Amino acid sequence: MEILILIACLVLGLVMIPFGLPGTWIMAGAALGYSLLVPGSIGVFTTIVVALMALVGELIEFTLTGKYTRKYGGSRRASWGAIIGGMVGAFMGVPVPIVGSVIGAFVGAFVGAFIAQLTQSSVGDATRVATGALIGRAVAAAMKVAIGLAMAAIILFTALV
Repeated sequence: MEILILIACLVLGLVMIPFGLPGTWIMAGAALGYSLLVPGSIGVFTTIVVALMALVGELIEFTLTGKYTRKYGGSRRASWGAIIGGMVGAFMGVPVPIVGSVIGAFVGAFVGAFIAQLTQSSVGDATRVATGALIGRAVAAAMKVAIGLAMAAIILFTALV
């Protein structure tokens, strides 16, 4: 029965990740909770590794948007605009059911980079930079889902063996 609850928490965490919610942290918490409730199942080392993976996922999510903005010719200001815009957009989109935070994060990254770059260059350049921010946000979301899948595999393998 305990393993079914763990699996449910892992699936919930995986579903949460693309929506900009803290799914990796839910998964790390599930691993910690399972290790405490079922002694001898998931070790301290695995719990620490999973928590570090969640931290890396968060860092990747925030830095890739800025890196892609720079890759597409954006300024440092545009990188920060994309990062901050993505966070604000995700927060503002939360009231919209199911997909609001995802759409908000993508739109926020685009608009943040666009406005920040527009202060230093033309509309065409700002659009190209904002498109880079949008691509960076998509790549970051995909990488975070991949990290979540790896976390789920490690947790399940450790819990079942």
